[in-house]
Amino acid sequence: MLFRIIVLLIPLWLSGQNLLPPIYNYRLLEYKGASKNWDLSVNANGELFVANNKGLLHFNGEQWTLNKLPNNTIIRSVESIGDRIYTGSYEEFGYWRKNQFGELEYTSLTQLIKDHEFTSEEFWEILPAKNNVLFRSFSSIYSYDGSSIKVLDPPQVISDFIEFNDKIIVAGGLSGLFELRNDTLVPLPNQELLQGKTVTDMVVFKGKLLVGTKLSGCYLFDGRRLQSWIPRINEELKLHQLNKILLLGDDEIGFGTIKNGMYLFNTNTDSYQVLNRESGLQNNTVLSMLLFNDHLWLGLDNGIARAKLNNSIMYYTDYSGTLGMVYDMVDHNGRLYLGSNTGVFYFEDNTLKFVNGSQGHVWDLAEIEGDLLCGHNTGTYKVGENGFQLLTSQSGGYQIIKVPDQNATYIQGTYNGLMKFKKQPNGQWEITRIRGIDFPVKHLSFETPNILWAAHPYKGFYRIHLADNYEEVEQTQRFDQDSAPSEYNVKVFNIKNQMVFSSEGKWYKYNPIGDRIIPFEEFSDYENKELLFFDDSHFWFVDGEGRKSIIYTDLKSDSLMITDLPLRERLIPDSQRVIKMNDSTSYITLSDGFAKVDDLRLQGQTNQHALPIPDVTVLRDEKNTYSANGTVRIPYNNAESIIIEASCPEIIQSRYFYELEGPKEYSEYAENGFINFQNLPHGEYTFKVSTAGMDNRISEPNIIYFEIAPPWYLSTVSMIFYGICAILVVFAIRQYNRRKFMRKQKELQEQMEKEQQERFSQLEKEKLAKEVKLKQNELASTTLNIAKKNEMILELKNMLLMNKDKFSNSQRYRSFIKKLNKSIQDTEDWKRFEVNFKELHEDFFERLLKEYPSLTPKDLKLCAYLKMNLSTKEIAPLMAISVRGVEIHRYRLRKKLDMDSSDNLSNFLITF
Repeated sequence: MLFRIIVLLIPLWLSGQNLLPPIYNYRLLEYKGASKNWDLSVNANGELFVANNKGLLHFNGEQWTLNKLPNNTIIRSVESIGDRIYTGSYEEFGYWRKNQFGELEYTSLTQLIKDHEFTSEEFWEILPAKNNVLFRSFSSIYSYDGSSIKVLDPPQVISDFIEFNDKIIVAGGLSGLFELRNDTLVPLPNQELLQGKTVTDMVVFKGKLLVGTKLSGCYLFDGRRLQSWIPRINEELKLHQLNKILLLGDDEIGFGTIKNGMYLFNTNTDSYQVLNRESGLQNNTVLSMLLFNDHLWLGLDNGIARAKLNNSIMYYTDYSGTLGMVYDMVDHNGRLYLGSNTGVFYFEDNTLKFVNGSQGHVWDLAEIEGDLLCGHNTGTYKVGENGFQLLTSQSGGYQIIKVPDQNATYIQGTYNGLMKFKKQPNGQWEITRIRGIDFPVKHLSFETPNILWAAHPYKGFYRIHLADNYEEVEQTQRFDQDSAPSEYNVKVFNIKNQMVFSSEGKWYKYNPIGDRIIPFEEFSDYENKELLFFDDSHFWFVDGEGRKSIIYTDLKSDSLMITDLPLRERLIPDSQRVIKMNDSTSYITLSDGFAKVDDLRLQGQTNQHALPIPDVTVLRDEKNTYSANGTVRIPYNNAESIIIEASCPEIIQSRYFYELEGPKEYSEYAENGFINFQNLPHGEYTFKVSTAGMDNRISEPNIIYFEIAPPWYLSTVSMIFYGICAILVVFAIRQYNRRKFMRKQKELQEQMEKEQQERFSQLEKEKLAKEVKLKQNELASTTLNIAKKNEMILELKNMLLMNKDKFSNSQRYRSFIKKLNKSIQDTEDWKRFEVNFKELHEDFFERLLKEYPSLTPKDLKLCAYLKMNLSTKEIAPLMAISVRGVEIHRYRLRKKLDMDSSDNLSNFLITF
């Protein structure tokens, strides 16, 4: 949907139906300066500069900035020339120029003055003339040519000067006009009319010089002859002390006075309007004036004001309070009537008059059947030449509407039900109460000639079936299903044969097929908006909340939005109304007057001019301000809140459309030039801002670039450090893995070697075990052989001993016995046994002797046999003694080994 938006301002009031353009008053707290504003100037972009008691005020269309002189003196004059803003103050003049941040910096020019001393001079006017800039005090004129300053000290008091016909004309005190020629003031002819009069201002009007004086009005000078100016406004100017003159157009002049504000004079019609305190101006003393793009700026003795001339909406405001809150308006017989909470008023000869007897609250004014009827708190009246005529005392005539397809028949909703109005052929009204309804009905709308929808102020709405004679109710329907609207303050409309309802900002319609209430999808974009007026093609909506802007739309592509301050502040909630007078004029009721809308001019303003490109005045973060030229780099720590200030001085209080492209993107409209971005991620951004028009057309964008630096942990140095660390980490991991691999390899190798060693050890052990086993077997075999041999020898010896008597030769017998004994005690057997035993238990004897040195060789033999776990019976033949002898020997050995009788000798020696 295309929106056309117009920003309008506080209206003014003048006596009678004298509609005035909107004015906005800037007060001290708003522009943050002193009260007096001596001079005004504007540059090519529309930026306003004001000479103020505290310094130089700068207004860029969005905000005010006060710039003080180094010596803090009062600035009396200001003039914008190119990129410089010249100012004059007490014994000081110079110029201001913007720096890269858009801030004004001052350069004094007084150091260029040679051989001249100030005489308590203040510079009241600055005039660009050819290639020079002239600064005027009351005593001197200073001419600056860009490099030097020339001073002219005439004997006269200089009250004003102007360029006229390529000449510099100077007002010399009480002596009339002079021409500045060759650094000398030359008197002009025919100045008798100005003798003794103080000239306050001069302008060039239609080829002549219009000269204004303090108390004697204006005069015309054509270059040769001076004559009095004869329009009737001249008497007003004499009375109210003329101070400033401003050309407003080819036939319009503005006069600023000390006592009665601003006069807007039309020379063609010889008529004027006055902007003063009675009509909304905050102060009657006009010190300076300026016109730029139909915006009239006024520097006042107390504040600054701006009026929008040639505006499409004009205002009537009753500052006296007599009129009160306007509820309805109607044009009847060429006369405009107003219905308010105090009665009925009308305009006659541009004068607001009261209809006698109409005091009280008026709800409705309707022109029906040639009569003007008034729905009043106390009844319904006919307003006519004879005054206020009571038709019915049924109180509270909210609304009266015509019955479809019926001749001169109307239904009215009142405090206590419905009334039927029927006009008789004789011109009289027949009024009857409709039976069956006894509750208040505020809104009415017909579905068919016999079905009427009525809205109760607090209890919802009803579908009422009327009898054919419209004198009683046949049936009343209520709708209380879940989808039905709230019962409070319901409004009902018949829109293109559909019954439509609004309640608490939502829209519904009646579905006759299902006999139920359903949402009205066609108005889904207009939730929380109140319908003020509609016809066959367009609808007027107003915001129920927020800005309370008025939208004029056809629900398709043609839409226009009026976001004016008077409507936001002065519309009547739930009672505002748009009254369509004709195709080009509409009225809007206000709390203290009304607004007149020129529909054609309003729509035409959308395409009048190409939209200007806005300026980006400030880009700042939480700590710093940056120039918008080039790419701005913002530290990450300061980027939590970034403010971009845009302005379009040519369109006061403009709307904007901006786009932000980058890591985070935005695209939306802004109602003012203060655009704040919160917590943007780091990266490069492109910001585009355009001026938005009334139909949401946008201008060419102003583009700036900025970059939010990454946080310190993501900066270039940090990234290099991270890269180095990453390389070191990779290298360290590689080294670690290499060492780990080598360690693992070594561990595996050691494990393999260990396993191999264990296998070798196992094999060796097994080999040794086999060898030991073999040795044990050999030892056992050897021992067994010795034992068997000795047993045999002993057995032979015993046999010989038993058969001794059978040997005849005793010598031979002894020889046998000796040999047998020698065989038993054969040391070779022991040596072989000892060798085999030591191979199994190599240090057994040494350890045993070391522990028990008293052991004899025979004891060692017994110990060896016992270690082999031989029994006493097996030991006896080895030692060639009896079993008893072995036991005795064991007993003795136990003593030598210092063993208890309970200890096992064999176990001791086996484990020794």
